[in-house]
Amino acid sequence: MALQIDTLAYTNRLRQLPPEHKLLFAIALLLITYCTSVSIQLAIAVWLSVWTVIYAKIPAFIYFRLLLIPIGFWLTSLPAFIISGVGVEHLAAVQADIWQGITWGNVYLYLSRHGIQQAGALAARAIASTACIYFIMLTVPFTELLDSLRRVGCPALLTELLLLMYRFIFVMLRTASEIWTAQQARGGYRTWRLWMKSLGLLVGQLLRRTLENYRQVSQALDSRGFTGDIRIWHSRRYKTSKRYSLEALFGCAVLVALTGWQYVVGV
Repeated sequence: MALQIDTLAYTNRLRQLPPEHKLLFAIALLLITYCTSVSIQLAIAVWLSVWTVIYAKIPAFIYFRLLLIPIGFWLTSLPAFIISGVGVEHLAAVQADIWQGITWGNVYLYLSRHGIQQAGALAARAIASTACIYFIMLTVPFTELLDSLRRVGCPALLTELLLLMYRFIFVMLRTASEIWTAQQARGGYRTWRLWMKSLGLLVGQLLRRTLENYRQVSQALDSRGFTGDIRIWHSRRYKTSKRYSLEALFGCAVLVALTGWQYVVGV
């Protein structure tokens, strides 16, 4: 999946647009997401889905499969939001917050109306924020993202560390996949005991091979006269699009206006 994401970032239909434009667009929507209501957050998620799936031509299956990740984390936290308990003697104090409930001994367990509202607000914000991040991930190659960070004054040491970390993510995933396949071919996960033993061996081998790959990369850089500065060449052959620029500006302006109007109405 990680390699596929990297491939899509280089082959999407918005590839020719300047990365700075896409970054500013996603960051502006991310800021709006944290200042607005649930309805506008859902509108941002839908609008960015249109940009990602229709404009950038990212396969819908991959995109919505990625969106299942934050939804999965949200589902794991859902019981903590919506399920509450109170002593039977204090039941009258929370009567307005009870949607459904049952008595269990001296405790009354119930579904909280306020908790359900909080869970819905959290889901909308998480999906909208994740859509902003995915738009950057799927339309801006990582090297161009680092180049943009350097242009705005980000320290070179930080961008180089990010580049090396990004490189070793793929190394670790490939190595883990190879070890996992080899262990499965030998029946290493047939029982729970073998599963735990094989997993421990996988982690140990993964660490050893990652350190070995790091040593090889260090030797390769030294043999090529590395002086402490990793330089990446970019052709900068980008084309601005008036249509996309106007749509982004107009959409952000409408979202900001709707957010301000909701604050005024709320007051």
